[in-house]
Amino acid sequence: MKLKVASCQILTYPDVEKSLEKTLTWIERAKEENVDVVSFPEACLCGYQISPEYWDSAEPEDFIKAENKVIECSRELDIAVILGTVHWHEEKLYNSLLVIDKGGIVKGRYSKTHLAEKWPVPGTHIPIYSVAGVKSCFIICHDIRYPELVRLPVLAGAQVCYFCSNEAGFYKEFKLSAYNAMPISRATENSIFVVMANAPGNIQDIQSPSQSHGNSKIVHPDGYVLAEANHFDERLVISEIDINEANRKMALRSIGDDTVLKDWMIKGVELIRTPE
Repeated sequence: MKLKVASCQILTYPDVEKSLEKTLTWIERAKEENVDVVSFPEACLCGYQISPEYWDSAEPEDFIKAENKVIECSRELDIAVILGTVHWHEEKLYNSLLVIDKGGIVKGRYSKTHLAEKWPVPGTHIPIYSVAGVKSCFIICHDIRYPELVRLPVLAGAQVCYFCSNEAGFYKEFKLSAYNAMPISRATENSIFVVMANAPGNIQDIQSPSQSHGNSKIVHPDGYVLAEANHFDERLVISEIDINEANRKMALRSIGDDTVLKDWMIKGVELIRTPE
């Protein structure tokens, strides 16, 4: 089975409506490239805001309306979208991804588990959703440092991990080598594809929280990078992947080999939510 996936590396804004219009434009560009699934950076609809004042005045309805327009676009264009957004549930704010399958079918959300920011609360479940016919898992930014968030869903069947981020920028240059290594590690240690969508650097405002360091990439299960963006470009990173190559071999060894961790790992898989 072949799947054409894309990471959309773009800058967005505090203004939800302005970010929405840019997001819709790039979804249309992805469709022009015959992409099946396009993913966007963390908190794409608000340009990743960190100030308490922003969140004190944020209106949940603005995000709901924007998400509905992305869902409608997915339906009209028949393209799956992994959207960096936020949502409120029981008066709690989550940093989340909205997972929209082809035809505008909402599969659900993944909310960031390990937080690097103070404004949201941690997510409470780790889901697998079928996206364009492929079982997929999801992580957001700081989550990449916790390998179990990928290993356990892969043991439960996931073959693609969508990694959406807005990592520290060039003012923390010492982190760049780790940022480059971790997506590659998550792919090769699990024998799956990793599709990373990160915000680019903003040469006009190198310390803005809405910018990062780019390097969005698509990683093969053997660990080599199929396609990658540079630091500053706004662009689509596209690759056609063969899902049969995501055999999960390395992950499956963790429950196949007779080791002291085997039973513990099997027990961990029970935490994964597989609604389909």
